[in-house]
Amino acid sequence: MTADSTKVRQRYDRLAPYFDGLEGFLEGLLFRRLRKKLWSQVSGAHVLEVGVGTGKNFPFYPEDARITGIDFSPKMLEMARRKQQRKQIAVDLALMDVQALDYADNSFDTVIASFVFCSVPKPRKGLKELYRVCKPGGQVLLLEHVLSANKVLAMLMNLFNPLVVNTLGANINRQTLKSVQACPFQKIFVDPASSDMIKLIRAIK
Repeated sequence: MTADSTKVRQRYDRLAPYFDGLEGFLEGLLFRRLRKKLWSQVSGAHVLEVGVGTGKNFPFYPEDARITGIDFSPKMLEMARRKQQRKQIAVDLALMDVQALDYADNSFDTVIASFVFCSVPKPRKGLKELYRVCKPGGQVLLLEHVLSANKVLAMLMNLFNPLVVNTLGANINRQTLKSVQACPFQKIFVDPASSDMIKLIRAIK
């Protein structure tokens, strides 16, 4: 693991016990609805969730699929395991870095991530890994916050990004859609319900 990845992992390890509480307001106001919408598009027999975190997406898991969930933070994964056991969720959890997935090419029908690539040190490398493990004809589903198209707001986001990264480990100025477009997907769709700074992306391999 690189030095940058280690720093991010340590931040999320530190935040893990408080993570659900920190995002509680936004989760109830907006994020939960968007997560549900994203997961409603899942298809296929084998699904990979990248950045499972504390298990916020557990309520939306389809019952008819085998689901694997990974995270690179041991403490976040520990929180997810507790929730998994408490709620009897059928998921195989593993400690893994999205930048170096330990899966064969063309392994999953759907690869899905929500609010993950804001914290991946090398996002394009991670996205290329998602492409690699996705089956031909399969899909990558992403829910991500991105840099605003508004020039003034974007300037402010760039200005405050170092503070946010050092505090929470997440970048608020990523251009994830452009990073997805840099991968060799056959088709890329952005949900019309997406806002300026929150995008629902569906990419077909």
